Amino acid sequence: MNSFLWVAVGSALGGVSRYGFGLMASRLWGDAFPWGTICINVLGSFVIGLFAALTTADGAMPASANLRIFVMVGICGGFTTFSSFSLQTLTLMRDGGWFPAMGNIVLSVVLCLLAVTLGNVAAQRIGMF
Repeated sequence: MNSFLWVAVGSALGGVSRYGFGLMASRLWGDAFPWGTICINVLGSFVIGLFAALTTADGAMPASANLRIFVMVGICGGFTTFSSFSLQTLTLMRDGGWFPAMGNIVLSVVLCLLAVTLGNVAAQRIGMF
């Protein structure tokens, strides 16, 4: 299957998952602060960190280039929401919510970097077995 098709199918799955997760988060936590987007980005960062480390040629579970593209570019790219994050941050700032906007930026960046690191560490631990 063509790489573009793998990306398209993965993106569709990731996008549908993001929409469902976003609805669930909105029902649970409301819409005053973008907790759903933060959780989506953290989870997506963990998954891409874990999968990237596990599936390299010398990883614990080597995978084909097409599978890596499907998961990392397609699913993770369709699931994570940097554009949503940016728009929500701008909206918070426009509404005078500078403190929540800065909180959104700091939490998103720090938690996603932590998640991608934890995903990588988890993959290294899995490779030890």
